[in-house]
Amino acid sequence: MTIKYFVLDTNVLLHNSESIGSFADNRVVLPMSVIEELDKFKSHNDELGRNARQVIRELDHLRDKGRLSEGVEMDSGGTLMIDSEQDGVKVPGLDMHVPDNRILAVAYGLLKAGKRVIFVSKDINARLKADALGIEVQDFEKQKVNFDELYSGYREVEVPAEVLAAFYQQEELRVEGLEVYPNEFVLLIEEGNPKRSGIARAREGNVLVHMQNKHDNVWQIRPRNKEQRMALELLLDPNVQLVTLVGQAGTGKTLLAVAAALESVITFNRYERILVSRPIIPLGKDLGYLPGDKDEKLAHWMQPIFDNLTYLMGINSSKHEGEESVRLKVDKLLREHIVELEALTYIRGRSIPNQYVIVDEAQNLTPHEIKTIVSRAGEGTKMVLTGDPYQIDNPYLDSSSNGLTYAVERLKALPVHGHITLRKSERSDLAAVAAGYL
Repeated sequence: MTIKYFVLDTNVLLHNSESIGSFADNRVVLPMSVIEELDKFKSHNDELGRNARQVIRELDHLRDKGRLSEGVEMDSGGTLMIDSEQDGVKVPGLDMHVPDNRILAVAYGLLKAGKRVIFVSKDINARLKADALGIEVQDFEKQKVNFDELYSGYREVEVPAEVLAAFYQQEELRVEGLEVYPNEFVLLIEEGNPKRSGIARAREGNVLVHMQNKHDNVWQIRPRNKEQRMALELLLDPNVQLVTLVGQAGTGKTLLAVAAALESVITFNRYERILVSRPIIPLGKDLGYLPGDKDEKLAHWMQPIFDNLTYLMGINSSKHEGEESVRLKVDKLLREHIVELEALTYIRGRSIPNQYVIVDEAQNLTPHEIKTIVSRAGEGTKMVLTGDPYQIDNPYLDSSSNGLTYAVERLKALPVHGHITLRKSERSDLAAVAAGYL
């Protein structure tokens, strides 16, 4: 069997610190330039820094087994080596002063030496350059899902008229031959008569039950389509401890989550407070580069949350109350810590008990970041992850590899999790046109 030489780009290690053990009984090659780039990231107080430090510690552990320049066996199988010999290879058309090109030079040198080389990178441009040099390339596939077949949270099933009649007459129903996930919704459609239907929700054991009528109006907002109605069912059920909502702009993900949170905390007193957070990815810099203290910095980044809070508090106020009064109500929620806004940077290490947690724009998080956040949940806490996989600002994530879609697929069979994909934009006709055509 021909041994494959997997040359890893730095971004693979920064994306997943366990990636070096993911290539079976083959040889994993880290160019010296990768080690230098890890050194630059190791002091960062974010996910990239954490991953860099973890990889460096693992390499130091492997060093105890022998010389890394010659290759050492890993606990997971296969061999790892740090290659500095190929760094002097000249590659046609590439500037060797660029670190990425020096990494490619290692793969190119091994290829010229007759090895079967596969260059692994999350950087599309680096993969294009490697392919142009005749090097086999691939993305890092671990923790990826098939986005085109992503679990939607509901399905349509045609049933005989007597089955639909039995569903309306009974509190619960089992449909012969129907295998469903816990908390999945099923649109039961009468065979030959699509105008007659009913929406059921699945419990464990393939049992279908009715949705609760009390969720038709939440914090003075009513769902505008069946997906929004299903989402509210999950958002208001304390037994569903993790809810994932996927949808394009204008589908109502954040508005529904915030409305359900206000209803759960203020009306039902199920949780102590609402904690809302968003990743700071698109700014390109940490909060420290914005003026003011932490709250003032967060105010800029959390403006979409303020907009939703202002809207919800406004429709829940009397017609005689003006805009200033609504703003004071929002300020009171924040001042009394009923609603707390927090950067994801500060959530790591915390234990979050008895809170309703909303993580907006979760499509910009890696699977490991999602795991880190969800694992912060203490007793009595409910978490909601919302996002649009079509709008990803993290350069090394896509619709198939981001933490939100990964969580949807990995957790779909668990009764503590519920998911809905929202497809119809309800913000405005123009927003719907933009989401569908642009």
